[in-house]
Amino acid sequence: MAQHPPQLPPPRTPGRYCIALVCLGNICRSPTAHVVLERRLVEAGLADRVEVASSGTGGWHVGNPMDDRAAATLTAAGYDPSRHRARQYDASWPEAYDLVLVMDEANLADVRGRTDRVGLFRDFDPIDPGAEVPDPYYGGADGFEEVLAMVERTNDAIVTALHDAVADPG
Repeated sequence: MAQHPPQLPPPRTPGRYCIALVCLGNICRSPTAHVVLERRLVEAGLADRVEVASSGTGGWHVGNPMDDRAAATLTAAGYDPSRHRARQYDASWPEAYDLVLVMDEANLADVRGRTDRVGLFRDFDPIDPGAEVPDPYYGGADGFEEVLAMVERTNDAIVTALHDAVADPG
């Protein structure tokens, strides 16, 4: 039996929502999730009400574009990864964003653990809720394709949850 995704924490500003996606270097997993989520929000008519950011807990790649393999996987699937530039996570984000979603348990530890506004990205995965998004960086192209499939289905569930979170309060 499919589990229902967790409920989103309430928006800090009614009718608007801010989500931050976090991985290690902000060149593979979180930017893939960012690009896909922004597309899904446009398709759902929510892009004007939901802000998305991504970052890495480490600063090695700040300012760099997405990993070539991640970008190629996204491009082949019809997405545009060209605008991405890596950023480093800021400890103020849990206070600035409605929800911070990290890709794995190490990232969760790096952002000081789970709270009501910080959790795992795949908490919303309809197939394997609470699992980690594996880091494809040291593997082959199939790892990037696997990450994209996880990201697409998980973002679909997040967008469904966002419909209610940003519904007009009136």
